[in-house]
Amino acid sequence: MTKFEKIIPPEGGEKIIVENGEIKIPDNPIIPFIRGDGIGVDIMAATRPVLDAAVKKAYSGKRRIVWFEIHAGLSALKLYGNDRVLPEDTVNAIREYIVALKGPLTTPVGGFKYVCLVCAAEQDDVDGKRPDKCIKCGSEFVTPRFRSLNVGLRQKLDLYACVRPVRWFRGVPCPVKNPEKLNVIIFRENTEDVYAGIEFEQGTPDAEKVIKFLNKEMEKNIRSDSGIGIKPISVTGTKRLVRKAIQYAISHKKRSVTLVHKGNIMKFTEGAFRDWGYELAKEEFRDKIVTEKELWDDFDGRVPDGKIVIKDRIADQMFQQVLLRPDEYDVIATPNLNGDYLSDACAAQVGGLGMAPGANMGDYIGLFEATHGTAPKYTGMDKVNPSSVILSGTLMLEHMGWNEAAELIVHGIEKTIQQKRVTYDLERQMEGATKLKCSEYGAAIIENM
Repeated sequence: MTKFEKIIPPEGGEKIIVENGEIKIPDNPIIPFIRGDGIGVDIMAATRPVLDAAVKKAYSGKRRIVWFEIHAGLSALKLYGNDRVLPEDTVNAIREYIVALKGPLTTPVGGFKYVCLVCAAEQDDVDGKRPDKCIKCGSEFVTPRFRSLNVGLRQKLDLYACVRPVRWFRGVPCPVKNPEKLNVIIFRENTEDVYAGIEFEQGTPDAEKVIKFLNKEMEKNIRSDSGIGIKPISVTGTKRLVRKAIQYAISHKKRSVTLVHKGNIMKFTEGAFRDWGYELAKEEFRDKIVTEKELWDDFDGRVPDGKIVIKDRIADQMFQQVLLRPDEYDVIATPNLNGDYLSDACAAQVGGLGMAPGANMGDYIGLFEATHGTAPKYTGMDKVNPSSVILSGTLMLEHMGWNEAAELIVHGIEKTIQQKRVTYDLERQMEGATKLKCSEYGAAIIENM
């Protein structure tokens, strides 16, 4: 049993365990959760009652989630101090309890030295010293700039697959004519590509050293005033991501897995991702798959019974495909950066990030989270749409095998939206809609289960 510094696991629950390569879910699992920064407090407060109500209704009270609050971002800084925005307690708790739910966390964007965890404002030194308070909101919770906490959790826990299901919920206003045609699940590699965070700032000795090496030893021609980023893509990272995507396609009876890449330009990274993906498919799933080339060369375009088609598309072409021919795609596997763009673009087609769930997964650990940011200007206003984190919780229930509870939530959301009882982001786009607070929307979902 892991010993924690500042948090105490709740009583009355049991741990999820891994046994013979599979996760085993008790009827009363302990699930760690992070409220999140900004609107995280509001949307998590709306989400947990929805999940609890669905579980209670689906299993007549025989199952329940025992929630265990852990901390990152502002709540961690308040509890642990010393600029500890991602304490080891949090990482260890997720590792110990296997499945967790997370709200959005502040991510610094610019090159400033400090960030406020209340309003997300960034700033430099004040008279050469660390600022005592935020120059924007006056908060004392100003901490030295850090890399993304979301990326930090993924790297520390080796959560190599970002899983993003994107589908339309009937009644949600959309910018496309036929949003129902898009129903994909995107597996985005989480630990490599440019998100590995290997960068050298322009003008630093390290950047100068790298540029000199590349220009002299590798005969490249990089400008001396450049910043440098390194983009690693490995056989290991690629194959485990593609394996997870194909396993999902098989278990959920999907028609195809599409490898999305920019291999026509970056041949030894993204092009290799494509090649290694096909290689993995043939090595481990030969009796379950057929490549798109084989489909036309050997089967006249007709998919053999029980087979999944493995195909690939160049990234820029894929952005057209999801708009013009979205119903031709089911499961998508992609390196990190392209997957980031593509998943948000797909979400925009079906109503935006407010309706898009997400998960970060390793071999066994699953961290389920909202896909949007902290929107600090709405903190404490009980205003923002909680659907992203509610649907991430629904994805969590499906991962646990509690599909009946997950289906109740989806039904509740669809019925609530069709009644036009929605939060402000959807209400302003729907004629005759009733605007609900964040908490009221959660209550309406429970009512409509």
